[in-house]
Amino acid sequence: MILVDLNIVLDVIQKSEPHYSASAAVLDRIVRRQVDASLPAHVFTTLHYVVEKYQSTSAAQRLVDWLLTHFGVAPVGREELIRARALGWDDFEDAVVAAAAESNGSSLIVTRNVRDFAGSPVAAVTPEEFLVGLD
Repeated sequence: MILVDLNIVLDVIQKSEPHYSASAAVLDRIVRRQVDASLPAHVFTTLHYVVEKYQSTSAAQRLVDWLLTHFGVAPVGREELIRARALGWDDFEDAVVAAAAESNGSSLIVTRNVRDFAGSPVAAVTPEEFLVGLD
């Protein structure tokens, strides 16, 4: 089980170059059930907000439904927030991702911001590194 960071999904939604291809390939592996993956719970609300703001409510709802079909949900509750604070990182959102990955039993965090996860209890890899590891 891997945990996918928000930036990977945003790369695909926004077709962000030069990151789109690798991030889309990660999502493709998940959709084809070659790997089990979760998203931190807060990613669903963030993505709904962004898509609703820039597209429409119905597009945001379709996205959430699609994500729920293909991803597990790594809970973000009191314990994860306490653990995130205990990590003492400058970026609280990244600390929450690391804590969610840890409590969810994830083996890896797939993110473009590997440097931000240097002290993570769960190893972080880029989409490219993850794909090489699968092949």
